[in-house]
Amino acid sequence: MGRPSALVGDYERLRQLCPVLRLHLLDPAEPDPAAADGWYSGARLAADEQALAAVLAGEEARIAAEHGRAPRPHVTASRLLHHYAWSVCLLIAGPWHLARRVPRIDPADLWLHAPTGALALRPRGAATLPGDDELRAELRAAVVAHLEPVLAAFTGPTRRRDRALWGMVTDDLASAVWYLGRMLDAAGTDAAGTAALAGTAVLAGTAVLAGTAGEDAAVAAAGALLPGGTLPLPGAADFRRLRTPDGREHHTRTRLGCCLYYAVKPEALACLTCPRTCDEERLRRF
Repeated sequence: MGRPSALVGDYERLRQLCPVLRLHLLDPAEPDPAAADGWYSGARLAADEQALAAVLAGEEARIAAEHGRAPRPHVTASRLLHHYAWSVCLLIAGPWHLARRVPRIDPADLWLHAPTGALALRPRGAATLPGDDELRAELRAAVVAHLEPVLAAFTGPTRRRDRALWGMVTDDLASAVWYLGRMLDAAGTDAAGTAALAGTAVLAGTAVLAGTAGEDAAVAAAGALLPGGTLPLPGAADFRRLRTPDGREHHTRTRLGCCLYYAVKPEALACLTCPRTCDEERLRRF
């Protein structure tokens, strides 16, 4: 396992690249965030119904404040789990995509702040393996190991069974890598640098197009990471391109399940990757 200090650098870069990631990195001597201040570890969410109720209440309050009404309880639970799972996927896949390191994040080392949804992480170490296939397998195993007990706790509140919950994780893992690629483009990473960071683009035989090097490399990386048949993750990344009349090509995929954003904000359009959105509608919105 690599030293935590290397991971700290990865996470500092990840925070700079990803503005939606509200993450506090804990120093080795820093005390654990306290439940009295609204912080609950993933391990506690998995084992303590009162802790789970507290973070669900925080999510409901945030949704009500933003949208003017509280959603149904299973929608609140699904949205909170999506936030937590997507963040875990980004925190594990980010160092892999940026530096070929795969962190093993114990649920006891990641905290969720009930009032705000922010995260706190105590980095430990990471695996650095010589082969790309081995690293991908390590990444999938790290995601599954962290989220398995958390998903079990959310089964009742979300009204979703195992396959649907692992489908959400598959979607969130593909989405997290894709998002990071777009953020690398926004930060101006050059094509050669991005391809070097995510060498899977070359292995997958995907051309890197000018101006979208980060996204193209990330889509190829996600496709190689999630080819299908990697249970309990039940599906593949399955990215494809759609061409608009101006000749431009756009990456897209269809999620394995709905994220229920429409149930939070009914007047909003369904997400571009929603199973409810057809390709004709995606092309129109592109």
